[in-house]
Amino acid sequence: QVQLVESGGGLVQAGGSLRLSCAASGRIFSGYAMGWFRQAPGKEREVVAAISRSGSRTYYGDSVNGRFTISRDNAKNTVYLQMNSLKPEDTAVYYCAADRKPFSDMVVTRRTEYDYWGQGTQVTVSS
Repeated sequence: QVQLVESGGGLVQAGGSLRLSCAASGRIFSGYAMGWFRQAPGKEREVVAAISRSGSRTYYGDSVNGRFTISRDNAKNTVYLQMNSLKPEDTAVYYCAADRKPFSDMVVTRRTEYDYWGQGTQVTVSS
C-alpha cells in the first residue's frame, strides 16, 4: 500500500503561482511512476503532468505545457507540481497518483493505470 497526501492548494489570482506537494509513504517511492490529475466540477478527471520513477521522463497535458513543472525528490518521498501563470480555467481539485513500476522508467498518463490516489487539494484561481 502507498499513502499519498497532497498539500499546497489554495486561492490565487490569475497570473499567480502555486506549488503543490504530494508526500508518499508505505512503500519504496522510487519504484513508482507518479502523476498529477485534476477534476473540475462537472468534468472528467484529466492528466495534468506525469513523471517516471527516476524523474528522467516527464509528460504535460496540452493545457499546462510551458506553465507547469513536475518534479520529484525520491530521498524525500515527494512529488511536486510547480504551477505558474495560473488561469481561472486551472481551477479544480488536484490529485496525486502513484503507479507501481519497479522495472520500467516510463511515464504513465492514463488515469486507469494508477493504483493509488491522494485525497486531493483544491486550487482556485480568481480572475
